[in-house]
Amino acid sequence: MMRCKDVQDEMMTRTVGIGATKQAVPTVVRQHLKDCEPCRQEAAEMRSLMVALDEWAAPEPNPYFMTRFAARLAEERATAREGWLEHLWNRVHARINYGMRWRLQPVTATALSVLVLVGGGVYLSHVETVRPTEPAVITVTPAVIHDLQSLDSNTTALDTLESLSGGHD
Repeated sequence: MMRCKDVQDEMMTRTVGIGATKQAVPTVVRQHLKDCEPCRQEAAEMRSLMVALDEWAAPEPNPYFMTRFAARLAEERATAREGWLEHLWNRVHARINYGMRWRLQPVTATALSVLVLVGGGVYLSHVETVRPTEPAVITVTPAVIHDLQSLDSNTTALDTLESLSGGHD
């Protein structure tokens, strides 16, 4: 069974005669058109369009067309011509705006990435970081040292008391 897209392509080729001569419709296509309502409607619309195009006659051109065209052309030639710098600027501007947009996107993205990286590096190199100039001094003595100092002063006090009392050895 053919897909609808394949049938529509086949109808276009056979109706218009693109890439092939107008031939009899293959059995597979006729069977698909019999079974598929949307494709059958598409074929009917295409037949009516081709009949309308065959009956259509091109209108006669306006006899004054060339006269008006020549007058406009002379008018354009008579206007002041732009200088070479303005002409160059207009061409570059048009090329950037209308012609090469898809080619400039990767270049622009790369340039912005480099700009961000360089700017971030410069910023970080100029920012002063807080660094301690001297090591921190602990003003509070830890409990163990305090206890040892207390014991030492008690020992000195006991020795003094023993020597006053006539101490015994």
